[in-house]
Amino acid sequence: MNFDILKIAVAAGGLAGLACLIDPLASARHAEWQTTFDSVRPFKAEQASLGILAGFRGLAADVAWLRGYLAWEQHDAMKTEVSLQLATALDGRPLCFWINGARIIAYDMPAWEQAAGEHPVVSSPAEQRMIDEKYARRALAYLETATRRHPRRAVLLIERANIELGRLHDPLAAAESYRRASELPDAPFYAARLHAELLHRAGHASEALAWLKRLYPGLPKHVEAAAAPVVLARIQALEQELSVPIESRFVARGERPVRSVGL
Repeated sequence: MNFDILKIAVAAGGLAGLACLIDPLASARHAEWQTTFDSVRPFKAEQASLGILAGFRGLAADVAWLRGYLAWEQHDAMKTEVSLQLATALDGRPLCFWINGARIIAYDMPAWEQAAGEHPVVSSPAEQRMIDEKYARRALAYLETATRRHPRRAVLLIERANIELGRLHDPLAAAESYRRASELPDAPFYAARLHAELLHRAGHASEALAWLKRLYPGLPKHVEAAAAPVVLARIQALEQELSVPIESRFVARGERPVRSVGL
């Protein structure tokens, strides 16, 4: 019984110690604390404090995440990002840590930087783009770590694609991420369609057509989410756009395409 109390006391102390790590790390420059995380992988908290905490590992990560949420409310980018990194270093299992963390970095932090100070500076479009790209790439690096931890979860690659498209405005990079996502067992059907649509948007209509022609035969025609008629309509629209000869066009027996050709 006394041993159990001792474990709880040590765990509480460990949690307090982990929480206290955030402030000194946040006061350092980005390169300094990033080096700290990279040079002690897995983070030393896992080797020391968490070796004692054992079953309190998830709780320790929750404490770090909560500190990050409080920093998020204050628009403190450095402290928020340190907390996100610490939470996932302590317990990288919850996908919500990775997805929400990437969104905070990619979408919230650029706005915070723009609004910083009593008299926010109105940046030029070029300056705004540089800020957006800086945080987008940090979010992608965060998601890359998540993908190494969860290599067969399509949702992480879809989140990556959304940032590549929405923040970096790079349809080819987003198309590649959607392709990778579409090949995983838990991928939604739309990932494969968006791969083709973004190829087309980037000027690669022939590649988009070839992809959809390979995709269509394997789609379950009775599953609405698979959108087989939509895919067939898109194939036909691309063939017309590319002036594919009638005799070489894709033939799908017994299927009536819908009138809309958007994916």
